[in-house]
This record gives sequence, C-alpha cells and structure tokens, in this order.
Amino acid sequence: MWLAACGGGANTAAPTPDPTPWQWSLPAGWAPPLVPADNPMNDAKVELGRRLFHEPRLSGNGTLACSGCHAQASAFTDDRALARGATGEVHPRNAQPLTNVAYNTTFNWARPDVRTLEQQMAAPLFNTAPVEMGVNEANRAAVLARIAGDADYRARFGAAFAGQADAVSWDNIIRAIATFERTLISASSKFDQWQAGQATLTAAEERGRALFFGNQALCARCHGSPNFNDQFVSSAAAPAEAPFHNTGLFNIGSTGAYPEPNRGIFEVTKQAADMGKFRAASLRNIELTAPYMHDGSIGTLEAVIDFYAAGGRDVGNGLYAGDGRANPFKDPLIGQIRLAAQDKSDLLAFLKTLTDASFTHNPRFAPPVP
Repeated sequence: MWLAACGGGANTAAPTPDPTPWQWSLPAGWAPPLVPADNPMNDAKVELGRRLFHEPRLSGNGTLACSGCHAQASAFTDDRALARGATGEVHPRNAQPLTNVAYNTTFNWARPDVRTLEQQMAAPLFNTAPVEMGVNEANRAAVLARIAGDADYRARFGAAFAGQADAVSWDNIIRAIATFERTLISASSKFDQWQAGQATLTAAEERGRALFFGNQALCARCHGSPNFNDQFVSSAAAPAEAPFHNTGLFNIGSTGAYPEPNRGIFEVTKQAADMGKFRAASLRNIELTAPYMHDGSIGTLEAVIDFYAAGGRDVGNGLYAGDGRANPFKDPLIGQIRLAAQDKSDLLAFLKTLTDASFTHNPRFAPPVP
C-alpha cells in the first residue's frame, strides 16, 4: 500500500516531538512520488536521513558514507567506472546516480524484484560480496551503538519516529535515508525551463531535441518518460512492469554471453533470454555522470552516442571478444541508426540541456554544517 504526499521544502531546524508532515515543492505538472504507507514523510525524518546519508560512521569501519559513492556534485554518483566499498573492494557495477530516484520503478541495474528504496538500502548496507558499507553480523551492533551513542542523533530519531520507545534501529536508519532520497528531485534543467516557456534552446539544442524524440535517433523509445528512462512511476502513474534491455554491449564468443557476474537480470531469473538485460538509466544530469553503462566501460557521452548509433559494440579481441551488435538476445529496439557527425553533435547539445545546476548545488542535499 502506498501514500501520495502533497506539495514545500525541507525544514532543517532542530527536531520537535511532533513531526511536521513533509510538503512537496514540485514544478507545475509534476505529481509527487509514491511513498510507502509504513514510512510517511516528515520534516524531521528528511533531515535525519540527510545526516545519515552523509555519515561515515554508518559503515563497518567508519570510513564511508552513502555519499562516498553518491556525491551531489556528480548527480549523486562517484565518477568511477566501478564503485568502491568501505574496505576498498571494487564493486562489479557502476554506482547509479540518484537523480529523481523516487520516481523509479526499480532501483538496481538488474533486480526486477526490488521495488522500494527501503528494500534497496539493505544491499549497500549489509552486502558481504561485494562489501559496500561493510556492516555485517560481527559489527552490526557496534555500528548501531555509534549512532545511538550520539545525543543529537537520539533526539533526531525521537523526533522523526515520535512515539517509538527504541527509535534508533536499523529499520529506522533505512527508513530515514530512503525518506531523504525521495527528496532528491531535479526539475530545473534548461530543458525544464524551456518546457515552462522560461528559456530558449539554441539551434543545435533544438535539432538535438527533434532527433531525440523523433523517428531517426529513436532515443525516446527507452528514455521518453519525465525522468528520461522507461521505468517511471508517481502518485499519478500506477506501477507497471519494469522493462530491462540488452543493448549489445557484449557477445562473448558469439554466444550471447555477458561477463560474470554482470549478466543482467539473468543472474536473478536464470532465463537465457534475460542475458545482458539491464535497466535503462535516467538521462537527467547525464553530462555529470560519466563513465557510463552498468560496468562503466564507456568513458564519454560522445562514445555512448556512437555506441547506440552503431547498434552495439564489437569487442574485437581479448577475453570478452565478440560482436555485441549481433548478440542473439539484443533488444529489437536497439539497431543501427544513421547519424551524421552533425546529428551526433546536436544530440550531445540536447543531452547537456538536461543538466540541472540547482540540483547539484542545493544546500538541502549537502552534508550538514558541523
């Protein structure tokens, strides 16, 4: 069961015993995101979640906060090809940006069964293979004690979860961080301003926009939602089936295989047709989130455009050799697209209009001032 919240801003004042319900501040035409009935939004919980999101003491060894892999300046990703956990272990996948994450249908590169931010949070906190935040059975109580031993945190948990006798708990840590993440809304890019009649696109940006939404480049087939992906849900749009796509990134030995353990939702379903299927990422703030793809294997936005224009990638030699363009499991939506050099330049210009500087500089999302 879900609750839809209503329309304001964060209150970062000292917590009070009676939580103030959160008020959304959204552009015209934007419905609030879905909010689980068992984790309603309130001002104190948002502020608590912000502090926990930036809190390195929440990791097993006290060295890594959530923001260590999801930095605001990079639209809440980390500029690495592959994420790195608290112990230095390298994750097999690229850290996903959190732009408008509340509007996603699923939250992982290839987990169709994870449908809430609360469910998603368990993986980075408690994973042991690979280690991310590094909380495990041996240190779980000690990490929680670090937070519970902080008088400011105790007061904030009491305000955010009023009426609970033992408010400092792992369940409530997860609820608070998920609540903060739902406020990470980006809707003030140049494109948004153009849509609102408050900005003018250059000639190149307009040509790129026409290509993006038109029948030549066909980008909008997988990136046509308000969040520029194809897994979008809000309080005005009911949850739907979540598509995943094989884009022809690999075709090892011409068998259709992808490298382990990055074999897409095949890792969950074990169905051959699901080999290499991953979630289409949101393109909002895409200029800031290089490198790209689930494995960070494409370094620039220009190279991403080349990849899709070619209908996949030919890995010519080495361990993963094979022509991804001929992958037997490749999504039929992915095909060679005739794009001249000018077309590619125009598409790039349009994609850069999705950058929202107010999002990456918003003090309400930043680490709290000591």
